[in-house]
Amino acid sequence: MTLHAEEEMEQDGFSIFDVENSLLTGTIISRQTDRRSRERKYAIRGRSADDSVDLVVVVKLGLIGLLVILTVYAD
Repeated sequence: MTLHAEEEMEQDGFSIFDVENSLLTGTIISRQTDRRSRERKYAIRGRSADDSVDLVVVVKLGLIGLLVILTVYAD
């Protein structure tokens, strides 16, 4: 998780459990390609852990194949 994503998560009142639940139960709503690096990014919309709020988590696959969480926001 990037520092930016962590700050956004806390600012919106989400926990890491909300982010995890969103990733595990959500759906991809958009795919983007970075113009410079050609990396693919994915926006995933899901629900918070208590199923009360929709949130979007933007992720990419890192160089060694690990998921990197770029940002989190309420939807």
